[in-house]
Amino acid sequence: MSEPRQQPARATSPHSLGNKLSRVAWAWVYVLAFRWTPRPMHAWRNLILRMFGADLHPTARVYPKAVIWCPAFLKMGAHACIANDVDVYNVGGVELGDHALVSQYSYLCGATHDHEHVDFPLVPKPIVIGARAWVAADVFVAAGITIGAGAVVGARSEVFKDLPPWQVCVGSPARAVKPRKLGPSDYGDKE
Repeated sequence: MSEPRQQPARATSPHSLGNKLSRVAWAWVYVLAFRWTPRPMHAWRNLILRMFGADLHPTARVYPKAVIWCPAFLKMGAHACIANDVDVYNVGGVELGDHALVSQYSYLCGATHDHEHVDFPLVPKPIVIGARAWVAADVFVAAGITIGAGAVVGARSEVFKDLPPWQVCVGSPARAVKPRKLGPSDYGDKE
């Protein structure tokens, strides 16, 4: 008779108690003081996000229907924008450079699971969206991705590998299809 197979030990959460409590508080504040705000109230939403640890330039814009998993792991440069209906699952952190834009219905997935482990432990990985990059509508960005400065990711694309700067990228998986006609010098940016 064979021995009964032992169950593997369940992985513990990678999140501290403080992180969990902060996210519970954030969920309440999000519903009561963030989501219902009129679109022009950027300063108010930025204040709330900063209270929960976000690193936002004063001109950064997060629209009221955007979903931010944990504000403490969000960094946004000058004039960076997260549109309504964007889902920012920023377990590993999400950083938007100056003038970066993420359009509606996009999903920034800042964590994955280790499929080689029986318990599928969570693996947080940061997402970086470079200055002047545009992630168009309904784009999926996987954990650990860097989208280069000035890149344009076409609508409904899926990003599973880093994308080069100043390229138009489309598809599933997204790949560079042509150079962007504008470049850093058009904006007075340094190369």
